[in-house]
Amino acid sequence: MTSRERARERMASVDTAWLRMDRPSNLMQIIGVMIFEGRLDVERLKRTVIKRLLRYPRFHQIAEQNADGAWWVDDDNFDIDAHIRHSLLPSPCGKRELEKFVAEMASEPLNPSRPRWEYHLVDTAEGNSALVVRIHHAIADGIALVGVMNSLTDEHADVPEDGGQETPARSDPDVGETMDKDDADLWSILAEPISDLALASIRIGGNLWGQYQGLRNDPGTLRDYASVAGAMLNEVGKLALMANDSETRLKGKPGTVKRVAWSEPIPLERVKAVGRVLGCSVNDMLLCAVAGALRGYLWDKGEVTTNTEIRAMIPVNLRTSDSEESLGNHFGLVALELPIGIENPLERLYATRTRMAALKGSYQAAVTYGILGLVGMAPKFLQQQVLDLLASKATAVMTNVPGPQQARYMAGVKLRQQMFWVPQSGSIGIGVSILSYNGQVQFGLIVDKNMVDDPERIVERFALEFEQLLWLVLIEPWERLADPVAVEKALLE
Repeated sequence: MTSRERARERMASVDTAWLRMDRPSNLMQIIGVMIFEGRLDVERLKRTVIKRLLRYPRFHQIAEQNADGAWWVDDDNFDIDAHIRHSLLPSPCGKRELEKFVAEMASEPLNPSRPRWEYHLVDTAEGNSALVVRIHHAIADGIALVGVMNSLTDEHADVPEDGGQETPARSDPDVGETMDKDDADLWSILAEPISDLALASIRIGGNLWGQYQGLRNDPGTLRDYASVAGAMLNEVGKLALMANDSETRLKGKPGTVKRVAWSEPIPLERVKAVGRVLGCSVNDMLLCAVAGALRGYLWDKGEVTTNTEIRAMIPVNLRTSDSEESLGNHFGLVALELPIGIENPLERLYATRTRMAALKGSYQAAVTYGILGLVGMAPKFLQQQVLDLLASKATAVMTNVPGPQQARYMAGVKLRQQMFWVPQSGSIGIGVSILSYNGQVQFGLIVDKNMVDDPERIVERFALEFEQLLWLVLIEPWERLADPVAVEKALLE
């Protein structure tokens, strides 16, 4: 046995599923952009990455596949210069030129003969720097990678190069509960009789599962656990029988050319304040703004949106507190039907709140996590069929991830903005990202050119949708805001 063989580590089945999911039209890479106030020094950036990022083994390992499965193998020829590049774009490099560059990188596969990540340092017209990041989804999910990126930054500009402290990644309580599992076969929980062995295949955590922690000590609660298994099987049935969402120009056959756009930040405290008045979470507010922006875009393109609903797959963090710093993929998906057919913004908001509340009480995220684990162990042709079936049910993938709520510095330079997008699988061609940072929240959009050639037309509507709700809170008596129909009538009079 060679040293290379001794160094290899079997890849988790869920991570294997993401590794094998690559298609030319939808590459399974998480792509992000970080914009700084000032120039980053590329040599100092390399030293920072070597000292902080490479402590995670996945960033100096190659993802290999053979007849025995998928493996992480140490890269004996690792070269930092192959992963951090100073990309010189035509001057001046403004926002539109940077968006175009990010879109080009989203369509370019990562080199499979090296660890699958790259940083591209770009000089912008204002004398600043931008860092375009590409990381394959097999390495980690978005929540973990926010923590990884935080570990490369500091609270102050003058922190020594090797003195960075990682900021723990936090799940968003508005998106879902937290749960984690060992890389065991979750299907035994979903479909087979409940047993101690099946119970041992997951670590139970999060409010949703807390009531079942005493099962082993109290056999009388077996009926309760069986009801959970029944509820999860019911979710499997719902996913299998779920009808496709509405046909719009946002659905179609994706190609290899992408478009990217992002909004200007909105003060997070303002969103929270409006949400408190309306009795809605920040997440409800932001998802409603996305629904309104997509509705307005389709309307401008001449599409009738009455009775139209598009479904978005939303990742739900399933990590427990003791696994927050681990890499890999620990999330499930829930399918949210965005009420873009509702014209009244208040009514649309309350519909979004109701639908998200229903999803929080479901086992859909745990079920989809189990499905991803299963298909990662299945033959690739079967995996493709299952994932194509799930993708056909949705129009978009949406993420909402909290970043640090104070300014951060990388290699001594202040980070002003950051945004990232998770990949879209199968035939899905729309990716929406919501990220908060330093008291601000902003929207980002990555789309397939075959479906949307002008994503800036959607992005510019996000802030307008929120401002509609803000103005209603400012001009209407708060006690009337619970009745969106009455408010609409009053505004028309």
